[in-house]
Amino acid sequence: METFLLQATIYLGAAVIAVPLAARLGLGSVLGYLLAGIFIGPVTGLVGTETQDLQHFAEFGVVVMLFLIGLELEPHALWDMRDRLIGLGGLQVTVTTAIIMGGAMLLGYDWARALAIGMIFALSSTAIVLQTLAEKGLMQTAGGRSTFSVLLTQDIAVIPMLALLPLLAVSGMLAFAPDGSMQRLTDDGHGAVSLVAGLPGWGVTLVTLGAVIAIVLAGIFLTRPVFRYIHHARLREMYTALALLMVVATAALMGLVGLSPALGTFLAGVVLANSEFRHELESDLEPFKGLLLGLFFITVGAGINFNLLFGEPAYILSLTIGVMLIKGIILFALAVLFKLKGKDRWLFTLGLAQAGEFGFVLISFSLQQGVLTDGVAGQLLLVVALSMLITPLLFIIYELLSRRIVDTDDPEHDQVDEQGTVIIAGIGRFGQIVNSLVQSAGFKTVVVDSDLPTVQMMRKFGFRGFFGDPTRPDLLSAAGLDDAKVLVVAIDSKAAATKLVSYARKTRPDLHIIARARDRVHVYELYNAGANDIVREMFDSSLRAGRYALENLGLSEFEAAEAEQTFYQHDRIALRELAELWQPGVPVADVPEYVARANALNKDLETALATRQQTNEEKEP
Repeated sequence: METFLLQATIYLGAAVIAVPLAARLGLGSVLGYLLAGIFIGPVTGLVGTETQDLQHFAEFGVVVMLFLIGLELEPHALWDMRDRLIGLGGLQVTVTTAIIMGGAMLLGYDWARALAIGMIFALSSTAIVLQTLAEKGLMQTAGGRSTFSVLLTQDIAVIPMLALLPLLAVSGMLAFAPDGSMQRLTDDGHGAVSLVAGLPGWGVTLVTLGAVIAIVLAGIFLTRPVFRYIHHARLREMYTALALLMVVATAALMGLVGLSPALGTFLAGVVLANSEFRHELESDLEPFKGLLLGLFFITVGAGINFNLLFGEPAYILSLTIGVMLIKGIILFALAVLFKLKGKDRWLFTLGLAQAGEFGFVLISFSLQQGVLTDGVAGQLLLVVALSMLITPLLFIIYELLSRRIVDTDDPEHDQVDEQGTVIIAGIGRFGQIVNSLVQSAGFKTVVVDSDLPTVQMMRKFGFRGFFGDPTRPDLLSAAGLDDAKVLVVAIDSKAAATKLVSYARKTRPDLHIIARARDRVHVYELYNAGANDIVREMFDSSLRAGRYALENLGLSEFEAAEAEQTFYQHDRIALRELAELWQPGVPVADVPEYVARANALNKDLETALATRQQTNEEKEP
C-alpha cells in the first residue's frame, strides 16, 4: 500500500509541477506530461518497470477521449464540413500514410509494419496545434480553419486505424480453426474470452453486426429511460457512474466480438451527439479523460529509451527531420491544391508538420498487438516526441515568415468612395448593432472591416460596407477621417484597436472616439491612447443581468435600477482614477498604489449602495 501511495505521489507531483510550467512556456499540456514522464523515468529513475503495467490502465483514457470526440461530432455538422474533411483532410491522411509507408519499405520493413508506421506519422498533434492557434488568434484565418479540418479528419481516422492494426499483427490475432471457425488468439496462443470464438465466418459477421446494432439501438432507445431512472435517485455521483458504465460496457462488448473498444465507444458517442444528455456526459467524463490521458502521456515519457537516442543520434534525428520534411512537402502541395495563399499556406504547412499524441496511442497499441517490436516502437516514440518538441520552433518560424510575406494573392481592398459622419471600424456583432442604430436615426455611416465574408454578408442584407484594413491611414482618409464627427472602433484585435485609436487621436484631436474594450486592462490602454468613450463588451449586459437578479431577490424595479445606476457611475469614476495608476506591461496586482486605491474604491461603492438603500427606506411611508 505504501509503495502504491509513493508511486501515485510521484506521478501526480510530476504532473502538477511540469504541466502548468509547460503551459506558461507555450509548450502545451501534452509536452508537459511527456517532460514530466521523462524526468521521473529516464532522468531520475524515480519510476521503473511498473510503468508498463500502469500504461495499460491509462490507455482507457484513449477510449474515453474517443467517446467524447464522438459526442462532439453531430452528423449534420460533419456533413456540412464534408468537402474539407474528405478532400483536404482525407488526402492528407491517405497520401502521407502511403508515402511514409513507401519510405519505410525502402528502409527494409515489411508492408504490414510499414503501413502501421505510415498511419502513425500521418497524424499531427491536435492538442498542441489547436492550443497554439487559439493563443495566437489564428483559428479564424483561412489557414487556421483548414488546419482544424485536417486535425478533425485525423481524429476520426484514428478509429479505423485502431480497428485495422490488429489485422496487421505479425503473430496473427485472428485465425481460422481447421473446422473453418474463427479463433481469437492471445500472445500465447490460447483462446481469450470471446463471443466469436468457435463460430464460422458468417457467424462472426452476424455477431459483430449484432453488437454494433445493439450499441446504436441502446443509444437511441435506452438512454432516456435509464437517465430518468438515475434522476430519481438525486445523487450526483450516479450520473458519473452511469457515464462510466456506458463507456466501459461498450468497450467490453466490442472486445468480446473482436473489434477495437475505441471503435465502439466512438460509435456510441456519435449516436448520443444529438441527445439532451450530451453535455451531462461530457462534464462527467472530462475529468477522467484528462487524468487518464495525462497519466498515459506520463508513462509514454517515462518509457522513452534515451539510450537509443544517445546510441544513434544521427539516425534518430535524421528520421525525425525526414518525417517532418515529407509531411511539410505534402501539406504545402495540398495547400496549393486547395488554394491557400500567403501566410495561410505557411501556417497550414508548418502547423501540421509534426507527429502527434495519437501517434503514441497507435505505437502502444501496435506494440500490444504484435505489429511492432520493442526496438522499432522505441525509435518511433523518440521520433514522435522530438517532432512535438520542435513544434513551438515551427510556429516561431511561421511568425518570422509572416512578417516578410506580402499576401499579393489576397483579395484586393475596396476603393472607399463614400464618406460619412460616423466611421465604424469592424462590423461584427458589436459593430452591426451600432451601425443599425445610427443609420435608423438618419445618420450616414461608413463601415470598414478586414473580414471579407462578413462584408459580403452585410451586402446581401442591404448594408454597404468596404473590405479593407481599418488601421491603414490611406483607407481612413478615404473614409472621411478628416471630416467625420465620430469614430467607432469595434475590431477584434486588442492591439489593432489601440493602434487605431492612437493614430486617429493624433490625426484628429477633436474627433470623438468610441472604442470597444475586451477587458479592464484594455480599457486602460484605450484610455491612454485617447478614446473618449470606452465600452467593455460584456459590461452593460452584465449590469442588466445583475439588475434582474436584484429584482428577483426582493428589490423593486426602481430600487434595482437605482442600484444599477449607482454601480455604473461609480465604475466609470473608478476606471478613470485607476487608469492614471495603471502601468503598461506590469500586472495590476503588482502595483501597490493601484491595489490600495482599488480596495478603497470598493469600500466607497459599498458605502454608496448602503446610503442609497437607507435613503429609499426613509422615503417609504
